[in-house]
Amino acid sequence: MKQLQIRLVRSLIGRTESQRATVQSLGLRKLNQTVTREDNPGVRGMLDKVAHMVQVTEIDA
Repeated sequence: MKQLQIRLVRSLIGRTESQRATVQSLGLRKLNQTVTREDNPGVRGMLDKVAHMVQVTEIDA
């Protein structure tokens, strides 16, 4: 199964509350923090919502 490595590269300052909640639900709190999540439609939907703030890399598990 594929994994996604997600890194927060843009600040949450000045963002809408829904974008902040989406980033938090992905498990990101600090700038340049990286988390690994399973590749599924739910995570992909969240990434589409905050694509301008994160960097995504696909890795094989």
